Amino acid sequence: MQYHMIAPCYFGTESAAAYDFKRIGAQNVTVTDGRVSFDGDEDILCAANLWSRCAERVLLLLKTGKVTSFDELFDLTASIPWEELLPADAAFPVKGSSLSSQLSSVPACQSIVKKAVVERMRRGHHTQVLPETGAVYKIRFSIRKNIAEIQLDTSGDGLHKRGYRRNSTLAPIKETLASAIVDLGRIYPDTVAQDPFCGSGTLMIEAAMKAMNLAPGMRRRFAAEHYAFISPKAWARQREKALSEIRKDCTFEGIGFDIDPAAVRLATANAKLAGVEKHCRFFEADVSRFAPAKGSMVFTNPPYGERLGDLQQAAELERILGRRLEENPVRGAYIITADADFETHFGKKAKRRRKLYNGMIPCQVYMYF
Repeated sequence: MQYHMIAPCYFGTESAAAYDFKRIGAQNVTVTDGRVSFDGDEDILCAANLWSRCAERVLLLLKTGKVTSFDELFDLTASIPWEELLPADAAFPVKGSSLSSQLSSVPACQSIVKKAVVERMRRGHHTQVLPETGAVYKIRFSIRKNIAEIQLDTSGDGLHKRGYRRNSTLAPIKETLASAIVDLGRIYPDTVAQDPFCGSGTLMIEAAMKAMNLAPGMRRRFAAEHYAFISPKAWARQREKALSEIRKDCTFEGIGFDIDPAAVRLATANAKLAGVEKHCRFFEADVSRFAPAKGSMVFTNPPYGERLGDLQQAAELERILGRRLEENPVRGAYIITADADFETHFGKKAKRRRKLYNGMIPCQVYMYF
């Protein structure tokens, strides 16, 4: 069976997210602001969850239609053959959003969608009792300018939750965003990458996973693994395929530094949980001593705003980083920050810039080659 899927992602990461879906053989891959849509069978659905480095989740689009009243939303939802997707004991929580639409009350829309699913399930399963004691099927709806989409979440926890980061430092960069930044720099199996402000190690770990061709979802589970209409054999096939594609001869080195010894310990533990401990090393060091090797790549997220609080101190760290990279030229430096005056502090205009969002915070990736 063919499915139409939607993968929401941060603004600015769409092209990187789309590449992952094309790579696994998805059809009709289409990019719009903040999301990628594509088609595929159950194997593509499983592979999309396992391999997506930059998307936030994979949703099955079940129905789209114009809704300007609760009756229309109810009818649209009830037209979906829920009894073919959900068993009679399924738990089916409903979440959603509404923007620039006549149906502006999200709680009211949630209630209508839930009621429509209940009525369709009762008819389809020939029962009045829906205990909701079985597997969880997360139903989502989105209403934008009166156009509603009814979706089923196949990921469960957001795809940024790879399973390796048990704890994190203050205001960490999300794994999906870190991967998008790494993607800008073209990581190879023999790349040497360094991060002078490594925090919990996310940038170096994501770079190592990419260099090893290690599927980011290998160490976690997904909601659709419990869905009755998706074969367990499809998940087994895709996990086995992903295992076989790990580059065993990878020589990538990721080296991170942080002034905080607790961050260094955390980054080291996270690398082990991610399965990349042979390729990542972390050390306690101040940025004033940062001397990256010639030909290496630098990926970093300097402390700023919430992570530091003192803007003058943040500016001084950026000045120091600029001097250290001036004295120790590298193949490429990719620096993400929300500081609009970064180039002034750093002391050099970037060759290229890319606007990205870290959560709701607008940032720029400054690229130096």
